[in-house]
Amino acid sequence: MRGSHAAKRTTGSFLPAAKRLLGLLRPSRGRMTLAVAATCGFAVLNVVAPKLLGDATDVVVDGFMHGTFDAGRLAMLLGVVSLMYVGASAFNWLQGAMTAYAVQRLVFRLRSAVEDKLHRLPSAHFQEQARGDVLSRATNDVDNISQALNQLLTQLIMSVLMLLGSLAMMLWISPLLALIALVSVPVSTLITVFMARQSQAYFAAQWTSTGELNARIEEFITGHEVVKAFGQQDAASAIFGRSNDRLARSSARAQFVSGAVQPLMVLVANVNYVAVAVVGALQVAAGAMTIGGIQAFIQFSRLFTQPMGQIGGMLTLMQSCAASAERVFALLDEPEVPREDAVPTRRDSLRGRIEFDDVTFAYTPGAPAVSGLSFSVLPGQTVAIVGHTGAGKTTVVNLLMRFYELDSGRITIDGTDISTVPVDSLRSNFAVVMQDVWLFSGTVRDNIEYGWPGADDARILAAAEDSHVDHFVRSLPAGYSTALGTDGESLSQGQRQLITIARARLADRSVLILDEATSSVDTRTEVQIKNAMNRLRHGRTSFIIAHRLSTVRDADLILVMDHGRIVEQGTHSSLLSVDGHYRHLYEAQFRGADREPAVRPHRGRHAAGQQRYRESGL
Repeated sequence: MRGSHAAKRTTGSFLPAAKRLLGLLRPSRGRMTLAVAATCGFAVLNVVAPKLLGDATDVVVDGFMHGTFDAGRLAMLLGVVSLMYVGASAFNWLQGAMTAYAVQRLVFRLRSAVEDKLHRLPSAHFQEQARGDVLSRATNDVDNISQALNQLLTQLIMSVLMLLGSLAMMLWISPLLALIALVSVPVSTLITVFMARQSQAYFAAQWTSTGELNARIEEFITGHEVVKAFGQQDAASAIFGRSNDRLARSSARAQFVSGAVQPLMVLVANVNYVAVAVVGALQVAAGAMTIGGIQAFIQFSRLFTQPMGQIGGMLTLMQSCAASAERVFALLDEPEVPREDAVPTRRDSLRGRIEFDDVTFAYTPGAPAVSGLSFSVLPGQTVAIVGHTGAGKTTVVNLLMRFYELDSGRITIDGTDISTVPVDSLRSNFAVVMQDVWLFSGTVRDNIEYGWPGADDARILAAAEDSHVDHFVRSLPAGYSTALGTDGESLSQGQRQLITIARARLADRSVLILDEATSSVDTRTEVQIKNAMNRLRHGRTSFIIAHRLSTVRDADLILVMDHGRIVEQGTHSSLLSVDGHYRHLYEAQFRGADREPAVRPHRGRHAAGQQRYRESGL
């Protein structure tokens, strides 16, 4: 199952993920130090205030009991307490602001790291992992970390300080009552530890199920037309329902276990409150404590048990945050394409002599996609690669552009082994038009300009005219400023393909790659594209991967592939003169079905489909 191995990596322990996540706060340690200082100020003021309120109560009680009411002292105490609470509010605001800034900078760096990682992951990663799950890690999990840290860093430090401060004050007022209050600590600790161990696995399952559900949604949205065309809406709904059910069950378990902490902690706190109240009343009756003292102690006992309850309640956030962090870190720890120092490469510095020397490569060990591949291409030549689906045609281009590294053999350009050339420099010499059209949300002009960012209007217009894009773009409501939706769905398939060809035309690279570039257009558009490509190929080394043999007749060299090997090579006329694979392919396309048996499938449908799926990743 795609993505399963990554899912297994997200069920580790809590502490490593938490430690690594907190390590990302180092660049904001100045603000975090200020936040901690403000939290300390808030805790001190809130802890001292109840003691002064107890003293104020004693002033009032003494006034009624002994007739010595000290109004000045009472006013002074109440004024100081009021100022304390105002100061506590200011400290609370300051620590909230500093914490929010530090957390958002952490999340910014985390998102940037994820985005950078996605660019450095090998192509194989996106074939093994469901795209929806990768998207969920980059968005949902990072957002969950942001929301959790905003609350945790604020409440956790404050709760710990309030806990320690109130404990110190209780020991000062009455060690006996403090010991009674402390009985709740081991009970609360046992509850907290037990629930933490139980909920961690459930939260990991919850976020893994979230990624799986997003993957399903992404697949159905991308292929909604296919789902409807084959009447598979019910089947798609059933698959979605199963994923949704798994998410609902894992979420319910996680929330139930973690949600049980707070009520249990409240129960412990209430039992503790009753015990303190009863024993405290007895001490007041015995004259061992004043009424103000017991009032202050009860307030401190509340301040003591409330943080314990908050810490227990924060387990939900802590476990959820850790589960998301593990998923994000699992993505960041995936093997990546090694970084290389980019070497500036001029667009006209490549002549275009390309050689494959005994190249072998397998997507999965033991099943070579290409084997013993050897051929040479002279500068400016057009090479067509033809063959059955799954023969290895697109793999050749994948290897040429270093989307994958060779298992053996070597590929050279102008005599230089491409494995020694930085990837970015290598690819800067290629212009590519793929079978699967990719347009991004933006204007028509933006999508063409993608081939050469910053190109002026004259270049963009020339590329559009050469690619037969200009005539239909001018009929659009806003011309070249017309906004395109996702994948340009407002345009026809042929129009979208023409825009990608205009993009390649504008790029003006030394090597041109056309991977089934005319497979999705009608015959008239194909003629237009062929004329544009003839002009574009002039003076450039070009690779054409095609099923329509009409598009490769004028190629300087045709490579016929079968089972990952080159079985024939030559020109169109020379290959037709012999009774071989190319001739059988040609006759099957242009002379009807009487020769169809000559075109025998060389592998099962499933295997061929899987191989084509791998190759479509370019």
